[in-house]
Amino acid sequence: MPFTQRLIVALVLATATAAFAAPTGTAQQAAGSAQCANRETPPPPVDTSEQPAPGQKAPTALEVPEKPVGGDRLGECGLILPPNSAQPPSGITAASWLLADMDSGAVIAAYDPHGRQRPASVIKVLLAMVVAKELRGDLVVTASAEDTQQECTCVGLKDGGQYTVRQLLQGLLLTSGNDVAHTLARQLGGVPNALRKMNAMAKELGALDTRAVTPSGLDAPGTSTSAYDVALIFRGAMKYEEFAQTIKLQQAQFPGRNGGTIMLTNDNRLLANYQGAIGGKSGFTDDSQHTYVGAAERNGRRLVVVLLRGQVQPTHITAQAAKLLDYGFAMGPGGVGKLVDGAPQPKPNVVPTQSNDDKQDDAAAVDSRTGRPTPTAFGTVGLPITAVAGIGLLAGVFLYIRNKRAKAARARRQAAQAAQGV
Repeated sequence: MPFTQRLIVALVLATATAAFAAPTGTAQQAAGSAQCANRETPPPPVDTSEQPAPGQKAPTALEVPEKPVGGDRLGECGLILPPNSAQPPSGITAASWLLADMDSGAVIAAYDPHGRQRPASVIKVLLAMVVAKELRGDLVVTASAEDTQQECTCVGLKDGGQYTVRQLLQGLLLTSGNDVAHTLARQLGGVPNALRKMNAMAKELGALDTRAVTPSGLDAPGTSTSAYDVALIFRGAMKYEEFAQTIKLQQAQFPGRNGGTIMLTNDNRLLANYQGAIGGKSGFTDDSQHTYVGAAERNGRRLVVVLLRGQVQPTHITAQAAKLLDYGFAMGPGGVGKLVDGAPQPKPNVVPTQSNDDKQDDAAAVDSRTGRPTPTAFGTVGLPITAVAGIGLLAGVFLYIRNKRAKAARARRQAAQAAQGV
């Protein structure tokens, strides 16, 4: 049969099949979104920080991937554990959390890992990753007055002061300087350009729940991330030597605003208090509440832990992270999903191609003298007739089955009436 004939028959059958099929996919996705309160957006803000500027609209929610990145189970919004696993430690206050093996990528355990939350200062890990990729550590940068006027926490930059990128990274990651974040964003081409680079990096990693709207993590309309994404971003950042060396420093000297040097102390409590800690970053805003990402290594195994929208009472967020790390190191190598090694690629659209036989059939249907199609029983008029006939045949089969079922039903009713003596 020529290619064109087969294509029409296939289209007729596909149309008929779709007409009789139950459209369950969309309903299931809608039900899943309804059950997971933060599947599309973080919880409502508690203050006015996310109100759009006059004349502007808030960005629309990020699209939810058709399949959860990292595996189907990671689309669940409750507790996700491997079979026959021990329960996680008590006292974890985070609304979303995740434990994963940094090297294999196996997600060991999680709670609402793709639930969308706000990152607060943990988004500085993404900024630092872009800086480590694009800027030399010894590059000298001059701070501006605008840098010094950022909402703090701040390191204390001086207008006109000169700092290396390496020093600025230390101020960004050890003491979470928002003034430093603004300086580095300017060096990346300005804040809008820095945000484009940060979001492009997140998308490249597969962090599709993430949208950075400020380089420092201060709340603004449209901000979003997830525990899964933060783990992906931290894992990716640790592949850059400049980042990995900076995040593990407990202290670093920094140029003082009035001359001399000051000592920066890392605000990640696990560095001094947890065996094997290799770095981490915490954050807080009124809308995000307490956030944390950190990693530790024991017996050659490196784990990353993320907690979002947590509380520090009765247990500090880093102490909760330590409890989850202990829990993870005690578990086996199995998992409930995977940290991907890059954004999932869409499946290419497959276009039907003609075989050599099809081409020969089509070629044979052309008059060699005139170059026009040779009249056949399945010509230009026969194509639509055949399509209509195919649909008619399917309709006839459907009506036949329906009539047969109706006759059977009448026969059963008549038999029942006869048995009752009617």
